[in-house]
Amino acid sequence: MARNKKKARTEKRTIVFIDESGLSERPNLTRTWSPRGQTPVLQISFNWKQLSAIAGITIWNFYFKLYPGAIRSAQIIDFLKHLNRQLGRRKLLIVWDGLAAHKSRAVREYLDTLKGKLVIDFLPPYAPELNPVEYIWSYWKKNEMANFCPTQFSQLSMFAQRKLKSVQKKRRLVTAFWKHSQLRLDL
Repeated sequence: MARNKKKARTEKRTIVFIDESGLSERPNLTRTWSPRGQTPVLQISFNWKQLSAIAGITIWNFYFKLYPGAIRSAQIIDFLKHLNRQLGRRKLLIVWDGLAAHKSRAVREYLDTLKGKLVIDFLPPYAPELNPVEYIWSYWKKNEMANFCPTQFSQLSMFAQRKLKSVQKKRRLVTAFWKHSQLRLDL
């Protein structure tokens, strides 16, 4: 990883960590408050529909997209295209985990069409603490999405998007997650 960071610096590539996460209509339960003697009650409308999120983080920004269902090769390619548009003409070093969809033929073929604009590196197995996006997911679910009980899937989608945008605006937080993971990478 250190060798690739050095190579990215010499080639003037922007390092982007990417990861995926999911939500369902079941709330992420956390402690909450209520008037003394009144137990808080959450009304849950359970459904198996899943909302997936994919995000990329650079040292200065956080990019994301939401998808209904699971993340597969098509969604990864769509997100890479989105990221490419957002970051313009910059050369990128994409760092992600060993998810099978990341190594799929469709993703490899898409990357080949970019002729080296995007270079891929993989995190070591079982090392989520090295990916700053994991810290964003944790913060998002435990703070921004805590105890939210949607009655419809569309409510979940709109609320999740609004809360991810609010995390995106917290530049100091995003930078702190980046720096925390980089400290772990340098150890």
